[in-house]
Amino acid sequence: MESMLKTTTPSVSDIFNNMEYGPASESDKVAEKWLDEHDRKFGLFINNTWVHPEGRNLYATKNPSNGKTLASTTQGTAEDVDTAVRAAKEAHKSWSKLSGYERAKHLYSVARHVQKHSRLIAVVEALDNGKSIRETRDADIPVVIRHLYYYAGWAQMMEETLPGWESVGVIGAIVPWNFPLMLLTWKVAPALAMGNTVLLKPATYTRLSALLFAEICAEAGLPAGVFNVVTGGGAMGQLLAEHSLVDKVAFTGSTEIGKVLRMAIAGTGKKISLELGGKSPVVVYHNADLDSAVESVVDAIWFNQGQVCSAGSKLLVQEPVFDVFISKLKTRLSKFRIGNSMDKTVDMAAIVDESQRKSIAEYVEDARLEGADVFQTEAPPGCFYPPTLITGVNSASRVVMEEIFGPVLVALPFRTAKEAIALANNTLYGLGASVHSDQLTLALETAKHIQAGAVWINCHNQFDAAAGFGGFKQSGFGRDGGREGLFEYAKPAWVSCEVVAKPDVDFKKFGSSDDAAGPAITGINAAGANSPVDRTYKLYYGGAQKRPDGNYSRIIRSPAGAVLAQVGESNRKDVRNAVEAAKKAQPGWAKKTPFNRQQILYYIAENLEIRKAEFVTGLIEMTGVSLEAATKEVERSIERLFYWAGYADKYGGTVQETQLYGSVIKIHEPLGVIGIVCPDLNPLLSFISLLAPAIARSNTVVIVPSEQYPLVALGLYQIFETSDLPAGVVNILTGSRDHITKPLAEHQDVDGVWYFNSREGSVLLKYDFNSCLNRT
Repeated sequence: MESMLKTTTPSVSDIFNNMEYGPASESDKVAEKWLDEHDRKFGLFINNTWVHPEGRNLYATKNPSNGKTLASTTQGTAEDVDTAVRAAKEAHKSWSKLSGYERAKHLYSVARHVQKHSRLIAVVEALDNGKSIRETRDADIPVVIRHLYYYAGWAQMMEETLPGWESVGVIGAIVPWNFPLMLLTWKVAPALAMGNTVLLKPATYTRLSALLFAEICAEAGLPAGVFNVVTGGGAMGQLLAEHSLVDKVAFTGSTEIGKVLRMAIAGTGKKISLELGGKSPVVVYHNADLDSAVESVVDAIWFNQGQVCSAGSKLLVQEPVFDVFISKLKTRLSKFRIGNSMDKTVDMAAIVDESQRKSIAEYVEDARLEGADVFQTEAPPGCFYPPTLITGVNSASRVVMEEIFGPVLVALPFRTAKEAIALANNTLYGLGASVHSDQLTLALETAKHIQAGAVWINCHNQFDAAAGFGGFKQSGFGRDGGREGLFEYAKPAWVSCEVVAKPDVDFKKFGSSDDAAGPAITGINAAGANSPVDRTYKLYYGGAQKRPDGNYSRIIRSPAGAVLAQVGESNRKDVRNAVEAAKKAQPGWAKKTPFNRQQILYYIAENLEIRKAEFVTGLIEMTGVSLEAATKEVERSIERLFYWAGYADKYGGTVQETQLYGSVIKIHEPLGVIGIVCPDLNPLLSFISLLAPAIARSNTVVIVPSEQYPLVALGLYQIFETSDLPAGVVNILTGSRDHITKPLAEHQDVDGVWYFNSREGSVLLKYDFNSCLNRT
């Protein structure tokens, strides 16, 4: 009998010859069973109970890999938001009073239950988002668990390490679709640890993992109302933020929506933290391990289909190795596997939604029309987009400057380290970056000069609960993770955070005019042999006294009406000149050693002490306070200079204890150029108290002294000149406080504004479109 040998396709020999992966699909049976248990129809999760309000629209949640509908979720309304917020408010009364130990036990229980259900969570996340099961299983869920354990520890330690601090209240958390559960945990874990309660609004596209997490929290014994989930469209985020019982908004998402939320709560007294978009550079020097750098670039931009806020989407390669490196990248991309999210062998899976896929394609087509070289591999039909490499573009191209949020990498060459830093910082964003070099000193020096919240060395997108993450500029403010992440959800017990109604402010008229004065014929001393010499103070910037651009001045009078002096009336051009001086001085000031900055502050204090009697007399004449009060204010100002001089060399940073291999260093960098607007109360002490900490930590300032009592501050510029303070570090503008504040806050080179004046001005600083992401 003739035997027949049946061969498989491909054969074993073919597999060994080609070294290709076979399919390795993850089973989704348990996830499908969970969906079926809910009849594939989810309501809202409030007070540890499923709520299905009548008359609500439904939203079909789909699997991006195949377009299959997974379940229907509820489109909540303002009424539902109100119900959930009130549940959280009620729960806060008891949750905030629990000991840190009790809250730690609850968070520990949640962490343990997440571990028990980790495979189910990973599968649900992959089905719902479209990302690969390998990423949800090996990246997302371990980070989720790590955060829960980490902040359980901080809950335990709160009473000892943060004495005098307490919870904020009800947190409105809004998270995006790219890391639905991981980013949820980044906000929920520290919020609960500090004694807050949370109402979460997940992204429209990806709601299932948040609802599953809510069930797990209830299973773990988290008290009712402590964590609530309300699903709905994008407009619900603003409803949540504006609710009168929400005390703090924690948002991760696009820069545009971040601005909307910042403006929505301006003037209400609510806290807000924003983790927004990015255009993160990846710098590769010629002396880097190029093969390792290729894999780092793969992690930087094609992880999660490039749908990562810190994605390394701008590649900068040193010219001698540019062509070689690009060739290696293309070879690596030619081996990429793209397919269903449940296939454990794929490198990339689906884009979250067809609208996002079209947006990515439009960016790439624009680059083609500009004449760029576009390299792509093949992608399956459906909601997939191939990994893309774009070369031959200029530094001002749209694909270089804007966040694409997809698997698209733009590459540019550079010659020197200085050019690399300039290209890296040529962006409105400041979230993440990475530097690749075998010369550690070069890598660290480059990293220090890149303006980003997190900079990785010879790697990219490495996250841990103990390492704070966040950005600045258009990438937002506030931190997720680390000890620093606690302060987003806590406040000093003595601070009142009462939420108030938003005031009605005419932003077009605010600060639109100054208060320059004409000649004064009242309050002038009679002419005679002892008639005083005219006292007219100029502006002070760039280390020199300057006449105001508009050549207007204002009269400063004593409480009795006597004319004491005249000061310059600053306008927009004066603000521009002062900011330019501060911007020019900041890099050099930041390079001064902490010891050197400390000595200068001590020297200022010493010179102020020498002229103590003069400043005491000035305060009495100008404000009418008693000799005792004036003396006390000057002495406290000198003491305050000593206090901040002590901090000049004692707040540089720490080494973070993470799970990551290697060292994780937190560096307290200067913010940059800070605009400071001082109050009228205690004009000298307030001026010194705001100025000293800013310059102690390497910032330069444009400072507006008390509008009513500016003379004592202006008397300081002679002290600055004799205390070795470099030109441009301190710049003083006088005049109408609000007239100066508006252009100061709008200036693109001002990195933050500290404002102490009217409520209307505070609203303006948070509402203004151009300045609303400055740290005001």
